[in-house]
Amino acid sequence: MSVTKPREFFIQGITLEGRTFRPSDWAERLAGAMSCFRPGGGAGGIGAFIGYSPYCVPRVINGVKCVIVNEKLRDLEPMAWDFVMNFAKDNHLQVSEACLLPDPPSA
Repeated sequence: MSVTKPREFFIQGITLEGRTFRPSDWAERLAGAMSCFRPGGGAGGIGAFIGYSPYCVPRVINGVKCVIVNEKLRDLEPMAWDFVMNFAKDNHLQVSEACLLPDPPSA
């Protein structure tokens, strides 16, 4: 049985000390800073649109603000990956690896 690396990491808005991280829009700000790192690069000009990168998205999980970071970001731009992970480290945020859930049995 082969073990695969996790594909996503959750940066949680809870510090290692157990406090809620502030400001309250930190997840949207961090994901917004990474918005140009997407498949095919950032589209500019009249066809450009505002949106998050699929590799770095804000979410609320169990009532906690999080940013879900896909490790494809590291392949696309290692400095962007380092920025996101160092943000979590510098702010003492909890980071956990996503686990893969088994597919439900087919009926």
